[in-house]
Amino acid sequence: MKKIALSVALALAAGGAYAKDWSTIRFGTDASYAPFESKATDGKLVGFDIDLGNEICKRLNAKCVWVEQDFDGMIPGLKAKKFDGALSALTITPQREQQIAFSAKLFNTPTRLVAKKGSPLQPTIASLQGKTVGVEQGSIQETYAKENWAPRGIGVIPYQNQDQVYLDLQSGRLDAALQDEVQADLGFLKTPRGAGFAFAGPEIPTGAAAIGLRKEDADLKAKIDKTIADMIKDGTYKKIESKYFDFDVYGG
Repeated sequence: MKKIALSVALALAAGGAYAKDWSTIRFGTDASYAPFESKATDGKLVGFDIDLGNEICKRLNAKCVWVEQDFDGMIPGLKAKKFDGALSALTITPQREQQIAFSAKLFNTPTRLVAKKGSPLQPTIASLQGKTVGVEQGSIQETYAKENWAPRGIGVIPYQNQDQVYLDLQSGRLDAALQDEVQADLGFLKTPRGAGFAFAGPEIPTGAAAIGLRKEDADLKAKIDKTIADMIKDGTYKKIESKYFDFDVYGG
């Protein structure tokens, strides 16, 4: 009888009869990417992604737990079940979609080069020949630069987080930095540490950001997708967005 009961239980579990309990949702984030995610002076996590995540949890009657993770470990950490979702300005790419699922879009993520004010640098192979460009490890900017620039004699230097990129840019160890345009603008150029720097050349279209999820957690994806749609429809998304931006980051 025990064997029969165990067999039935295993069969039900395999068939998805036991839905996961999402009373707690753990989000992984790299807190070096203001205004999307960073730390306030009191150590509290703040930012656009953080507010979106907290609102999603609230609407799902779930407790939000934030797990800090360097960006290059975001997908490995998600797959290892260190957290349930990667909410950290994570751009959707075909390469990442081979490993994980993504929620509905959260916002657009154009890329831009930053260099010293007055620099003639442009995001082109000819302009960057022999120069060094800093990127965050695991980012789409690292992938782009390594695929398009590194084989052509441009030094592409990965860093563990975005703050380290800016530190070396300020010190002169880098000629330029390649990162998300909005993050560079609000998290660097419009802050005291960004004085003396500016965008160099036009933006590079690189897609949209969403929450990274495990492929097997289709039920969580469905819940989050509906919540994002509801937030956009009832104006909550726009209300949160207006705290950080004076323009539309969602786009078409």
